[in-house]
Amino acid sequence: MTFAGIPVEALDFYEDLENDNTKSFWAAHKDVYEQSVRDPMRALADELTTEFGSIRFFRPYRDVRFSHDKSPYKTQQGVSVGGHYVHVSAAGLFVAVGYYQMAPDQVNRFRAAVDDDRRGSALVTVVDDVRAKGYVVGGEALKTRPRGYSHDHPRIELLRHKALVAWQEVGAPQWLHTPSAVQHIATAWREMGPIKAWLDDHVGPSDQPRR
Repeated sequence: MTFAGIPVEALDFYEDLENDNTKSFWAAHKDVYEQSVRDPMRALADELTTEFGSIRFFRPYRDVRFSHDKSPYKTQQGVSVGGHYVHVSAAGLFVAVGYYQMAPDQVNRFRAAVDDDRRGSALVTVVDDVRAKGYVVGGEALKTRPRGYSHDHPRIELLRHKALVAWQEVGAPQWLHTPSAVQHIATAWREMGPIKAWLDDHVGPSDQPRR
């Protein structure tokens, strides 16, 4: 399938799903999901894989085993391409780059690198540059200082982080519904890319076995 844009019907589908997140709604509108959400998002990922890497297409079903919210379906369709993330929802497009979750060994390496004057200062510059381009930089963080670090450390805000991500809530500009969405998303990923590059260089994947 050639990517022609994300249809307006995709946003409408998720708006309706938010109001009726039931198996009966899904069964009645599964064809809309497949034609207006799943297939265009896969085509989008195919266009981006050459530059950004392998595709991970997220399932539309929620894992409700340990959740108080028993709604069976996710209200967005997400795709990761080489660690670069994009999803579509009722609100439109969302793009992100970075480490959304870090295992304990990754957090330790992250903080050691942030603590180092050369590497930590480089990250401050990267974060400032990405924010200056209009992106948000954040992620899960402690409310207090991490153990072993002074409260007046020059990079204490970064040291609190247990995840580091750059993102933008793009919304639904007209180009979202056209083939040019590929280049808009690619440009955003490139502009946020220095965050991921720093993390790849100084943190990398977890060495701990998955549970």
